[in-house]
Amino acid sequence: QVQLVESGGGLVQAGGSLRLSCAASGRSFSIYDMAWFRQAPGKERESVASISWIGGSTTYADSVKGRFTISRDNAKITVFLQMNDLRPEDTAVYSCKMRTGGFASRVSYWGQGTQVTVSS
Repeated sequence: QVQLVESGGGLVQAGGSLRLSCAASGRSFSIYDMAWFRQAPGKERESVASISWIGGSTTYADSVKGRFTISRDNAKITVFLQMNDLRPEDTAVYSCKMRTGGFASRVSYWGQGTQVTVSS
């Protein structure tokens, strides 16, 4: 059983910073990539950032470029999201997603989410 556990969420004032972590555990797996998503109340879930596990290439939503940085620790099977210059519109439940397997047999796993609240 694969488990993803997020941590690091909380309440912060606008302009502040938070660092989210997502640690994977369970049976051995071949990771394709890991990503952070967020969902604000009344809105659809959106992709925030992703990172490939082998090469480390990253992608970001336009709304967080230059403020958020995704990184990974391969040995600890952990992905991080450093969030700087936070804005009230960043308030959401942040979840991490891991994709494993090859192109024809890809499986996705999700964490339970962590709340990030940015006050103005």
